[in-house]
Amino acid sequence: MPEASFSRGAQHPPTAVPRADPPPSPTRVTRATAATGPTGLLASLAPLLAEWLPRQRWFAGKGRPVTGFALVSATELLPCATGGTTPGLLHLLVRAQQPEPPGHRHGSGCGHRRGAAASDCYQLLLGVRATLPPRLAPALIGRPSGGPLHGLTVYEALLDPRLATLLLERLRMPGTLGPLRFLCEPSAAIPSGLAPRLLTTEQSNSSVIYGDTFILKLFRRVSPGTNPDLELPLALAHTGCTRVPAPAAWFEAAPPVEGAGAGPRTDPFTLGVLQPYLAGSTDGWQLALDALTTGDDFTEAAHALGRATAEVHLAMARTLPTSVLRRPQIEHLAAVMSERLDSAAAAVPALHPYRAALHTAYEDLAALGRAGRTWTAQRIHGDLHLGQVLRQSAGGGTGSDVAGGEVRWSLIDFEGEPSRPLDERRRPQPPVRDIAGMLRSFDYAAAVGGHDSPPDWAGRTRAAYCAGYAEASGTDPRDEPELLRAHETDKAVYEVVYEARHRPEWLPVPMSAIRRLAAART
Repeated sequence: MPEASFSRGAQHPPTAVPRADPPPSPTRVTRATAATGPTGLLASLAPLLAEWLPRQRWFAGKGRPVTGFALVSATELLPCATGGTTPGLLHLLVRAQQPEPPGHRHGSGCGHRRGAAASDCYQLLLGVRATLPPRLAPALIGRPSGGPLHGLTVYEALLDPRLATLLLERLRMPGTLGPLRFLCEPSAAIPSGLAPRLLTTEQSNSSVIYGDTFILKLFRRVSPGTNPDLELPLALAHTGCTRVPAPAAWFEAAPPVEGAGAGPRTDPFTLGVLQPYLAGSTDGWQLALDALTTGDDFTEAAHALGRATAEVHLAMARTLPTSVLRRPQIEHLAAVMSERLDSAAAAVPALHPYRAALHTAYEDLAALGRAGRTWTAQRIHGDLHLGQVLRQSAGGGTGSDVAGGEVRWSLIDFEGEPSRPLDERRRPQPPVRDIAGMLRSFDYAAAVGGHDSPPDWAGRTRAAYCAGYAEASGTDPRDEPELLRAHETDKAVYEVVYEARHRPEWLPVPMSAIRRLAAART
């Protein structure tokens, strides 16, 4: 294939290219500084990234122009030589500067300064070759014009099996390379030579499966602090909880210096986590849809899933800090939910007729706080739904087909909602938030599963899930209807905004829940 076929993205007119702003703090450049110097490197990559980044599924700033970039760190995992056939591998942390969305409270990331434009920090893995083989054409980012990589081809490294294999080798041999630190659990046995393949269905991150044995999840938008998808599974593994795949290895980046005299931040950036890949498992969403299609009962599976959820919640409460929500915290929680409802109603007019009735869910919750009611808050999954659970089974049905007579569920993806700031996702919350998310997921499955689904399918499944949770935890979420209704309403409001923006044809699904919740004042 002619080389010219790979040059798209390099011909941006200069006036359309966001400026490559100098970083607000010292930039870490590791290995071959002359080849990857920060000033020339970022300036040459800026026009390519300005076109390529917004097209990625995991780019969080869609709909807002990129006005500039700042380089936080650049590390050569393989030298980016100007000659020869060996590919180079360049690891970057880059801040993409964009206008602050109206009313948005932006979290800190990569040294984001209060009052500045929004700047999300992204992890990039760039392959560098003299010529891109035709099989890697879909990975193309572009050919820098000028700078230390002038004349070379830059591409998405995760699509190159040779470079994806190098990442696994780095994780097999813990150590430090500049700001990057690779760590491994002492008991983990990670073989070499596992063939990699990139999952193509990711949304907020990227995942590579190695030989159906391990899966490496790479966080694309990163912030200072331990990512919950490392912190929580690691803590659960140390308690002996087997419901969550235990991390085998991970890597992180030392935080940038905040400025003269400020000293380094103490929290590193979690960049990726390697965990066992549960080959042969099926996610709960597909299982639920299959049950709806075939007319099979799903209540037994839902009951087992409720038990699994409770076991994970109990394990997290035993090993991680908990707190008590009293009147000030409960009133604040209700106020935040009310604010989200008001913002959602302003964005989606379909919510207007139900706004007053929905507010009563939050008012009832706040009233209980004023009356002296308290609730325990703890670490939770944060984004629990049927797509975040896997059933391990040798059989093909949805009932008791696992040794011991119980469906074996595992919970995965403890990152929480990536759109929320990291410190918020790591904050203790009522466990009912996870329960509400799963209940909403049952409603989604019933709506998507076809018009022939039994009218009481969602209700029976929800009841079975809550009963399983109560059996394992001793606490039935239905016994505190005000708390459950408030969280389920908050989740449905979020879903309305999401569907209106991204999948308008799905908007009737959460709107059906909105009508039910608006009429269900306890």
